[in-house]
Amino acid sequence: VQLQASGGGLVQAGGSLRLSCAASGIIVSSYIMAWYRQGPGKQRELVASVISGGRTNYADSVKGRFTISVDNAKNTVYLQMNSLEPEDTGVYYCNAVASWGRQYDYWGQGTQVTVSS
Repeated sequence: VQLQASGGGLVQAGGSLRLSCAASGIIVSSYIMAWYRQGPGKQRELVASVISGGRTNYADSVKGRFTISVDNAKNTVYLQMNSLEPEDTGVYYCNAVASWGRQYDYWGQGTQVTVSS
């Protein structure tokens, strides 16, 4: 199983980025797909998640600014990030979780997002 995250970079405050998580070895529509982030000196935190059927969940700090979506044809999950703030700086990780008798939990390698003020 591979979750290949991409799309990070350096952006000014107020700008936008779109992260992609291309999955292989799993079918994303069968998993709870999520984006986490870890800022400098901070613990990893949940940013957004989506389950089959399209129900989404967002951290309060990103509601109204970030959108998680899934392209089943491409087996890829996206995180559209608008109105970025310096506090959004961190490494963003893609995650896939499912429970079928046992827990399946996969992580991507992370992509760096840096927002300058």
